[in-house]
Amino acid sequence: MRVEGAVGLVDGYIHPDDLERVQSECQRGLSNGAPFEIERRARGKDGGYRWFLFRHKPLLDKEGRVARWFVTATDIEERKQEEEGIRKENIALREEIVKASMFEEIVGASPALQAVLTLVAKVAPTDSTVLITGETGTGKELIARAIHKRSTRSARAFVSVNCAAVPPALIPSELFGHEKGAFTGATQRRLGRFELAEGGTIFLDEIGELSAETQVALLRVLQEHEFERVGGNRSITANVRVIVATNRDLEAAMTAGTFRSDLYYRLNVFPIEMPPLRERREDIALLVEYFIDRFARKAGKKIRRVSKKTLELLQSYPWPGNIRELQNVIERSVIVCEGEDFSVDESWLSRRQVPNDLQGQIELSQILAAHEKEAIETALSESGGRVFGPSGAAAKLGIPRSTLESKIRSLKIDKNRFKIADPSN
Repeated sequence: MRVEGAVGLVDGYIHPDDLERVQSECQRGLSNGAPFEIERRARGKDGGYRWFLFRHKPLLDKEGRVARWFVTATDIEERKQEEEGIRKENIALREEIVKASMFEEIVGASPALQAVLTLVAKVAPTDSTVLITGETGTGKELIARAIHKRSTRSARAFVSVNCAAVPPALIPSELFGHEKGAFTGATQRRLGRFELAEGGTIFLDEIGELSAETQVALLRVLQEHEFERVGGNRSITANVRVIVATNRDLEAAMTAGTFRSDLYYRLNVFPIEMPPLRERREDIALLVEYFIDRFARKAGKKIRRVSKKTLELLQSYPWPGNIRELQNVIERSVIVCEGEDFSVDESWLSRRQVPNDLQGQIELSQILAAHEKEAIETALSESGGRVFGPSGAAAKLGIPRSTLESKIRSLKIDKNRFKIADPSN
């Protein structure tokens, strides 16, 4: 006996998406012999579906057995529409909260920063290893935290380790832990950072400072997902996402023999390069406002205005120490500020010149960028503005499409001006 037939209903009147669920719930309800309810969509004479609440009540005979079933239906379409509207609002609200909180301490709207945040949003849901490069003070740890925050591991720990701040002899113990008696002073077993980050994310800053021995141990974690405590002989499984950062040129370190090439390629799965503040001048005004508000509230002060001269001074300075240096200057200025007008002592910046080696790097970077832009524009011109495909610019340059798209954005190239008009139009 079909379930729907038993309750006086026909499969053709049930929404296809509800059919399997309704049949299962009807079978269960009928077998229990007790009243039950089912919410489902029913097709009307106009061919459209509406939500109804069907109440099933058994009629018992003299012996207490089910003789027949009575079914009543109540239209609940309006209630269901309200519930769906609330559900969609909640989804939209959660998305807005994620967008707002994901980058809560990453301030700026410049194209260079937005390109980085786009990459963060794409890689965060994966478990891929991320290599963040960039000068000191550009906010690499904030990017690592943003990746963790939007990942499936966000409910677990985010453990940060500055590899340059730990003596080389102690870094294996710091990362992987040690057993009691492993070395002088090891009076008890100690869990390493990888164990503390189990199920979550570990962020290794200044990865270029690791010793050759520790590089081998880290490579094992990445390849085999296991490690041993210092002085131990038992393998420990590591379920940890690894994000690393450095301000060093790891490719140069490989050439010099101070950094393992196999480790580099394991780490460089998804590279993200943080732009220096001098390439994000559009963000300086926002950062100044953000830091003033942050430090003024902490100091119990009310600062309402920033002079145009001060803002121009801050925007014209090259900031070799990047955002960290800007933050320190703003904090110092807030401390000495006595009124509601914010200003910076010009002498604090005028004596600070960009180091010759950094200036050389800036000039070389500008030269290389100009050559790179010229090569990309030539390839786009030859391909009629097409980026991908056998005859596209990416194929001509021998680089992945995603890499070329990223470079087009960072170099502010208008690829549309290379497109050839369709002669048939």
